[in-house]
Amino acid sequence: MVLGLLRDKLLALHKILVDLERETYERKHGRVGSGDFLNLLLADKDFAWLRRISELIVWIDEVLDPKELTAGEEIEHVFLQARKLLTPSELGEEFERKYQDALQRNTDVILAHKEVRDALKLRP
Repeated sequence: MVLGLLRDKLLALHKILVDLERETYERKHGRVGSGDFLNLLLADKDFAWLRRISELIVWIDEVLDPKELTAGEEIEHVFLQARKLLTPSELGEEFERKYQDALQRNTDVILAHKEVRDALKLRP
């Protein structure tokens, strides 16, 4: 299913972004343990922008849940939101600006972004 492919590509992109932001954070503040880092991801304002992708992935999981009756419209809405979210901009809101910066700093982000965009093309 195309939605499952999009989910997988978003997860890969999210992991790369989280790793990149962790490196940046640890350069400034020193090494952080896994539990402390999870707390940072969940509550720290520096990581808040990443929660937008997390929320999109959770939404996709809910749509993919076989117990849920999902209308095609909701699937289309997921794709629309993913396209909208993953549009980087130097002049946009916090997510768009930080995403633009991540794309400029790391080639893995660029490659993962391309894979997500390719998955988004599979559905209008």
